[in-house]
Amino acid sequence: MSARSAEGSNWKITVAYDGTDFRGWQVQPHCVTIQGALADAIERVTGERVLPQGSGRTDAGVHARGQVASFFLLAPIPEASLLRALNRALPESVRVLHAERAAAEFHARHSARAKTYEYRIFRGEICPPWTARFAWALNWPLDVEKMQSSAQIVVGTHDFTSFAANNPDQSARCGGSSPEEGNIRAIFASQWRHEDDLLIYRVRGDGFLHHMVRNLVGTFVAAGRGRIAPAEIRRILEARSRSAAGATAPARGLFLDSVEY
Repeated sequence: MSARSAEGSNWKITVAYDGTDFRGWQVQPHCVTIQGALADAIERVTGERVLPQGSGRTDAGVHARGQVASFFLLAPIPEASLLRALNRALPESVRVLHAERAAAEFHARHSARAKTYEYRIFRGEICPPWTARFAWALNWPLDVEKMQSSAQIVVGTHDFTSFAANNPDQSARCGGSSPEEGNIRAIFASQWRHEDDLLIYRVRGDGFLHHMVRNLVGTFVAAGRGRIAPAEIRRILEARSRSAAGATAPARGLFLDSVEY
């Protein structure tokens, strides 16, 4: 079947959201979720109940600037009309940035080739209310050079078990992964930068384990505070044990920035 036919269309949407008041992406009983909000909006607009499949799950409190979801609709609705109607039906904290028909074989998760995440740390003395929902307010002394050195060590293909949550069923690679691949992921870029009062970590890879970015950030902060040496990052990777790495950084600083296909 083609992406556009009398039998319906496969859709690709790009979504941005403030995840503060949601229990993450995945629909859950009696919880407000991004996936659930999208499904409700699509049903109100088209009369069809579908479950949009995201490029990956974001946790409670995590945000997105470029999450991608796909779903199939029978309704012959124009792209611009669907975009406008969904944004009217969604809460203001969720916006559909783009809506387009996609090839029949396109799947937001299985077709993905890379993702980029950003984590924001506010370094000023007083974090303003309009920033507090979107950054970890942290004015401890930090050696950013040590954090940068630590971030560079994870570039490449590694087993990231030490940086994964203890519930491996929630870990995923872009396009899925075989049991043999386990927790092995490829990181293409990993670096920190300053932007006004923000210290921003940006990481791009072929996939990320559950809590992986937040655990990396927590460990890099430990290096910045002098609690571990940057060279210890290699030992932490080799340990393949969550207890070897640092604490999990708060969800509010994390953004799914973009997904590549």
